[in-house]
Amino acid sequence: MNHPHEIRPDLDEGIDRKVLSQLRTRFLTLNQGRLERAREGLSSRQQLVLTLLPLFLHVNHPLLPGYVSSATPAGVSGFEPDAQVLAEAQRLTRSFSYKARRGKPPQPILGLFLMGSLGTLAQAEQSDMDVWVCHDAALDENGLAELRKKCQLLEAWAANQGAEAHLFLIEPQSFVQGERDSQLSSDDCGTTQHYLLLDEFYRTAIWLAGRTPLWWLVPVYEETRYRDYIQTLLSKRFVRAEDNLDLGHLAHIPPGEFVGAGLWQLFKGIESPYKSVLKLLLIEVYASEYPQGQCLSLHFKQAVFANRLDLDELDPYMMVYRRIEQYLLGRGENERLELVRRSLYLKVNKKLSSLAPVRTNSWQRTLLQRLSQEWGWDERQLALLDSRSQWKVRQVAVERRALVAELNYSYRFLCQFARTRNAINRIDQRDLSVLGRRLYAAFERRAGKIEFINPGVAPDLAEDTLTLVQAPNRKEPGQQHWGLYNGNLGIHEWEHFTPIKRCHQLLELLTWAHRNGVIDSSTRLALHPGASDLSEYELFNLLGSLQQSLALPLPAVSDQRLLQPSVADEMLLLVNVGVDPLQQHRDLNILMTTERTDSLSYAGVRENLVLTLDQVTLNSWNEVQVQRYDGEHALMRCLRDYLNSLDNTAHRPLLRVRCFCHNRAQAIAQRVEEVFTTAQALLGQGQNHRYLLQVQHHTHVLELQAGAVELVTLDDHRALLGYLCEERVDYSPLHLDANALQELELAQVLPLGLPHCIQVFYRVQDAWADLYVLDEHNALWQQRLPFHHESSLLLPLQRFLQSIIFRRDARLPLANLHSQGSLEVLYYQLTPAGPGKARTATSRPVPSLGVETRFYDVQAIVQPGIGDAVQVTLYCNQREFSALEHGDQLYVMVAREIIEQRRETERYRCYITDLDLSGLLADGQGSSLLYLRYKGELERSLNEALAQV
Repeated sequence: MNHPHEIRPDLDEGIDRKVLSQLRTRFLTLNQGRLERAREGLSSRQQLVLTLLPLFLHVNHPLLPGYVSSATPAGVSGFEPDAQVLAEAQRLTRSFSYKARRGKPPQPILGLFLMGSLGTLAQAEQSDMDVWVCHDAALDENGLAELRKKCQLLEAWAANQGAEAHLFLIEPQSFVQGERDSQLSSDDCGTTQHYLLLDEFYRTAIWLAGRTPLWWLVPVYEETRYRDYIQTLLSKRFVRAEDNLDLGHLAHIPPGEFVGAGLWQLFKGIESPYKSVLKLLLIEVYASEYPQGQCLSLHFKQAVFANRLDLDELDPYMMVYRRIEQYLLGRGENERLELVRRSLYLKVNKKLSSLAPVRTNSWQRTLLQRLSQEWGWDERQLALLDSRSQWKVRQVAVERRALVAELNYSYRFLCQFARTRNAINRIDQRDLSVLGRRLYAAFERRAGKIEFINPGVAPDLAEDTLTLVQAPNRKEPGQQHWGLYNGNLGIHEWEHFTPIKRCHQLLELLTWAHRNGVIDSSTRLALHPGASDLSEYELFNLLGSLQQSLALPLPAVSDQRLLQPSVADEMLLLVNVGVDPLQQHRDLNILMTTERTDSLSYAGVRENLVLTLDQVTLNSWNEVQVQRYDGEHALMRCLRDYLNSLDNTAHRPLLRVRCFCHNRAQAIAQRVEEVFTTAQALLGQGQNHRYLLQVQHHTHVLELQAGAVELVTLDDHRALLGYLCEERVDYSPLHLDANALQELELAQVLPLGLPHCIQVFYRVQDAWADLYVLDEHNALWQQRLPFHHESSLLLPLQRFLQSIIFRRDARLPLANLHSQGSLEVLYYQLTPAGPGKARTATSRPVPSLGVETRFYDVQAIVQPGIGDAVQVTLYCNQREFSALEHGDQLYVMVAREIIEQRRETERYRCYITDLDLSGLLADGQGSSLLYLRYKGELERSLNEALAQV
């Protein structure tokens, strides 16, 4: 049904100039109403800016704001200042007088338009003035540079008047083709959203001076023939070109723009969700109706053509709300509609409850009051929204759920729309990926992650007074939990209240309270520590450490960092939170001595003073995580996980270790930091390093391998030796913690391991000597032998090592032998001899084989047997002895042969001087450790037989 005053100009039926003039008058009437509303919300100085901007762009005068030079492009098309404007200008500069230029002077400023929220329901005191300065395409680079400089000076002048103005240069011909080199509003999402920006311009812009848009004169039903229509208007002189400018049409919006605009609003919505909800829902409406739907600017134009000029109903925000309302009611999504209503109410920010003071009864307030009555909101609902600045945790948490659900829904909707409409390009795909990660980082829940509950919901969650309580958990018998309560509650008062938040662990609760601003530097805390050892001193320092490591507000996260996996940036390790180790181990108070002061193996009872670790991590995506380690291996599990969390790049988190327990806090923190720093440095040296520590009665080895750090825990010295004596395929440096294995002489041996050599260590213990060998891969071999003199101890071993090195070199390709060289054999004596601890390892010369007098050649060849068995053949001075011939009497027969060949009657030991394992190794090269193991087993069998003969 047509409106009685609807105008329907038709190309086919002819166009009346009077009708076009009438149309333009309607738009200008509506424009004047909006302009008056905009002025109503501005201060007198801000109104002055709006009044004088056209004049300052129309003339160049040295005493007026914005003057650059007399050659700066000036002159607004069709503009002539009235007496009021000239009077205002003369108040600024008394010597200014305006003289109209004769003839047809150039007027390169084609039109001035005010964009944004001014003149709308959402206008606020802090609203920006976004002004489009449309200029002639004929301006050269110098002219544009001068005009741009003039606009910058006018922005600075406006700022001095209390107005935040942004002047954007627009060249209409380029704009119609989608070409622009900068953002066109303070809320602009970039160059990819051309039509949606134009849609916003046509329905929100207020004309200030210059030419008016040709788009005003084109009926909606002719939008698809826009080019032909305006060509007819101009060519047949229904309108004059000098009265109009063309910024393009809105017959079709490409689907990719919905994706781009939605991405931008979602990005903004993560921190300011209320501001983005309305625009996100409008994009959803547009996209869901694509390609049949019409954008709001066409509805706006249709209303003007139909002479429906109600300022309230054509208010840009009212139009957005009505369109969303219609959409959500049609889908039966009432909860989402309520969120939209709350977002609009908070955006308008004109408080309606009886508790709010009424300064002026503005048109905005009146319209919002009509809306709230229409929505059925009562005084309680209004009071709740009006008190948003006082909202605390509980209300914020409720609102957050609705906002997060809406943002996540919008993200899924955009992704689905992009796929189904094939409306995504590589840039959008990157943006979608980044945005998905932003949403994940901001809102995804997972174990240990601290939930951020206030993404722009309330301005301040800080509480003046809180009570922190540890108490038994009635629902988990035997367990304790921590609760945070409003106010200063007495020792039993808190039982009658519901906590703001409860957690199993104290640090999780404190980190949550700090991250969300519930506790700040002015909050007073009452403490009821329960069964813990937490003191007010420790609590104060824990909060201080959190404030240092998680300094708020957190810095913004760049797209580049989100495109990479998250890595730890800051890591805070808090040791023994709420626990005093000397209270836990009361016997230490008695046994404290200066004998051993290592915090990991303390005093005579060797207790570990590191009982718990709370790890607080801030990563590169601004996620905060808390993890607790307790139990006897807490330190080593924490260290292992920390090393595994480090990526392969040079990036390392800033690590802080703190301890505030009652006893030995500083020493404990320093010891833990020393361990972490050492392990991290070793990790940076490359693969296959090992780090050995002793904690309490346990020995731990961290194997720093490629891709993962493994933890090996050894309960006693036998297990330790078994580990050290395991064969290795590559060289693996072993680093001992400064306090590890102090009671063992191995502490002097293990740190000296070198690649590509065999190292022999020996220590004389009266009638015995201990031999230690580190092979070329840093694996350990150990043997205790009777000691007569140094040559009888070392010469047999040197001869054996020379033999296996010779065999190894013979099997290597010459090129490898030249590049690698032969294995070197090095000797060290551990001193002092005798009982007590070895303190030094002194380098010794390699024993000379030339002085050996009682050498007897015993060669062994070991081959695979049946199953896992092996076959051993022995050669004594070239005579063969095998199990094939002698069966289980093999070693006895060889022993007899050796005795018969000896001149002395003394039964000294027999040694294997050469060994071949090629039958077992196939084409491989066995390590020296493997040869030494077989040597030891064969010699044991031989010497046992020797003792029996």
